[in-house]
Amino acid sequence: MSTTLPGHADAHADAQPPTPARRADDRLTRRATDRRSARRTVSLVVPARDEALNIPWVFEQIPRCVDEVLLVDGASRDATLKMASTCLPTVRTVRQSGPGKGNALRTGFAAATGEYIVMIDADGSMSPGEIPHFLHFLDHGFDFVKGSRFLSGGGSLDLTAIRSFGNRALLAVVNHLYGARLTDLCYGYCAFRRSFLDTLELSATGFEIEAEMVAHALRKGLRIAEVPSLELPRRSGRSHLHAVSDGRRVLRTLIAERPGARPAQTKAVGER
Repeated sequence: MSTTLPGHADAHADAQPPTPARRADDRLTRRATDRRSARRTVSLVVPARDEALNIPWVFEQIPRCVDEVLLVDGASRDATLKMASTCLPTVRTVRQSGPGKGNALRTGFAAATGEYIVMIDADGSMSPGEIPHFLHFLDHGFDFVKGSRFLSGGGSLDLTAIRSFGNRALLAVVNHLYGARLTDLCYGYCAFRRSFLDTLELSATGFEIEAEMVAHALRKGLRIAEVPSLELPRRSGRSHLHAVSDGRRVLRTLIAERPGARPAQTKAVGER
């Protein structure tokens, strides 16, 4: 169960405190393993398919707090892999084992070694400069941190009318089914403790993995925070998202994984 931490300083002066994902009157209590120690190691997972033109901007924005960058390649036909290694010689490239963004992310998560895992898109729509803001809340007791375009300090320069409507409708579903009060759902800028990867029991293969992560985090009682994030326009190329068909998959995921439904079924990373 999550709520805000008493007396912590926000990383952005104009940002509101994180919105609690559930209604709760009790204060967040730390686990024994939450004692502050040395700086946590951070893995950044970047799924990419034909993003050679966008990789340089994304990689040059990655802050020094990131310890390893994993580029998960979805059978790119352009120079994505060559561009990644040129821009960042230390990048780890991983071939995803099947089609879809969900498969790519699960492949990257399985290969990550950091204590914290951050996920962003390779199209330049998410600024890596926001990563320290996400890590701030992981450092202060939260287990799962998700970006919100609808908190003060966040926003979107790329949200179409149909995507906005779909996000609002799906958000209403998740808040009703899960007793939550999230402000954003279909936005894949997230960070979490790698120790909870097995707990999240991820199996989605497509864009619905973002909703699956949130649904499972809510079901499992992880401490969730939302933080302001600004969605930027894709820098070049065309999105692989299909708003209507992917929206249906998200809705099916939310209903299938709702509290009281059958337990989430875990699949191997390569399964479809």
